[in-house]
Amino acid sequence: MKFTCSQKNFLEIILTVQKAVSTRSSMPILEGILIESEKDVIRLMGNNLDLAIESYMEANILQEGSVVVPSRLLSEVVRRLPDAEMEVSVQTNNAVKFTCLNSIVTLQGFASEDFPSLPDISENQPFEISKMLLSKMIRETIFAVAVDEARPVLTGALMEIDENQVTMVCLDGYRLGMRKGKLDTPYEHKKVIIPGKSLQEIGKIMEEDDQKISITVSDRHVLFDMGYTRIVSRVVEGEYINYKQIIPEDYKTRVKVDTEILEDSIDRASLIAKEGKNNLIKLALQDQKMVITSNSESGQVYEEIPIILEGKDLEIAFNARYFMDMLKILEDQEICLDFTTSVSPCVVRPIKGNDYTYLLLPVRIFV
Repeated sequence: MKFTCSQKNFLEIILTVQKAVSTRSSMPILEGILIESEKDVIRLMGNNLDLAIESYMEANILQEGSVVVPSRLLSEVVRRLPDAEMEVSVQTNNAVKFTCLNSIVTLQGFASEDFPSLPDISENQPFEISKMLLSKMIRETIFAVAVDEARPVLTGALMEIDENQVTMVCLDGYRLGMRKGKLDTPYEHKKVIIPGKSLQEIGKIMEEDDQKISITVSDRHVLFDMGYTRIVSRVVEGEYINYKQIIPEDYKTRVKVDTEILEDSIDRASLIAKEGKNNLIKLALQDQKMVITSNSESGQVYEEIPIILEGKDLEIAFNARYFMDMLKILEDQEICLDFTTSVSPCVVRPIKGNDYTYLLLPVRIFV
């Protein structure tokens, strides 16, 4: 194998596929990146068996072939080469030589025959969604995905297609994030649970533009095809929780509040709250105002902000970090907070429409 290409473009594609490379594996080849040259393109792939990322770039192919190169050394070497045209060539015994201006580096590679290929799910019908919408849905729900492996199904995000509506849901047992969007074309009903870690990497790679991304779902895998880059993730097996039953439909207390004012106030209160063992903030709702307090051995905070209050007065407490995680991703100028009791979930919705719904469990206060 032998080709020439831009050092800058080569590094960019390495860093993309590197997100799917195993850092520690009983199979050393999984710690490498597959480099393959054919016709007028090179193909790079990382594959840790849970997530595979394949990306293409144009190059001047002098000799077709393939090799696997250790990922960490590959990225570090190419990063340090000059920003110029470089040559990559495979020597005897899979040694790979990188030549750029006056620099020559040789790395020991592996034969590519044992590198796992992408699963073929092309027989399944894909659907299309704009990159901008998908990126927004990931960003506005992924904070609520479970990290604890005790309930594996919750470590993934549910993506559900129903005709021309797509819904993404994340839930960790303490909070729920749900985001809806519209598809240009109606599709048959689909459900898939995508690992949260995979979605996070997809969100980092995907450019936010109006271009479409094609998604194909099978029983075991989901494929995200961006044209220049393809990402295949295993799916999380099992049945997702019926999230619709968790979200209360009624409320006894409703608050309309300026999002930025609320976020700034809770941000200040959380500075003191996180110094305590419970990271607790308390909200008191009465007389068209919200009083936010936090206490710890380090000090105390008192915040008072105006609200539009409908229904009963209420005192309730929340984990400050969980509340901030939700507020940080909201873009609406005003939001609606619905409460039932001091021990029931808070439901956050837009003032108009139903593009998103967030649910946050309170912390029980012992008086």
